[in-house]
Amino acid sequence: MMIQKNIEDKLKRAFNPTVLQVVNESHQHNVPPGSESHFKVVIVSDTFAAMRQVKRQQQVYQTLSEELAGEVHALTMVTMTPEEWQKDPSVSESPACMGGSTPSV
Repeated sequence: MMIQKNIEDKLKRAFNPTVLQVVNESHQHNVPPGSESHFKVVIVSDTFAAMRQVKRQQQVYQTLSEELAGEVHALTMVTMTPEEWQKDPSVSESPACMGGSTPSV
């Protein structure tokens, strides 16, 4: 839970979100139990108001650059303004893991 907590803290500081969901989806992938390697982030912030979707994602990637350079293998994200969230707060399910080799221990 340490990586997940770091992600939450960094995103709160950087974006002051009105909605923040950080979900560890590692259990859906071929990784050892207790891993923190695959995350889904839903973040709603006024900071995104004047940004295109790609710029929003770049800002999140930049904020989480240490985690992405380390243990985090995959990050799925939904970035919205409060107005966009109010119009449609639905978030689609992450796709199923496509497999991969068994991790070495």
